Amino acid sequence: MKSRIHVQRGFTLIEMIIVIAIMGILMAVAVPVYQIHIRRANEAVLKEDLYTLRNAIDQYTQDKSKAPQDLNDLVSAGYLRALPKDPFTNSNTTWQTVQEDTMSAIDQTQPGITDVHSGSNLNGTDGTAYSSW
Repeated sequence: MKSRIHVQRGFTLIEMIIVIAIMGILMAVAVPVYQIHIRRANEAVLKEDLYTLRNAIDQYTQDKSKAPQDLNDLVSAGYLRALPKDPFTNSNTTWQTVQEDTMSAIDQTQPGITDVHSGSNLNGTDGTAYSSW
């Protein structure tokens, strides 16, 4: 009589531990790099939003001969569809505006918002605060 030899197929515990360890090492390297890329992408969005807001403020001031009193004036006048969200505070109400009493144009009739900054208290990858950008 021939005896049947049963060969079980599958992975041993050691093989599984090695695979999980390799996956853990790869994740430990990949996650910080991914977070850095996300942060740099948010910084690029912030720079673009600040450029757009500042450009809209300048256009509003030149067209209306007065600076906007609130950022919502830019939306109601049609210079922006909506206020963008600050990518670091995730809110469109945290923008810090700079109100100045001086007139930037000779024919300007009323002072108002001249600049805008992020409301975040975090620092960028270059070491400067986002609120100073």
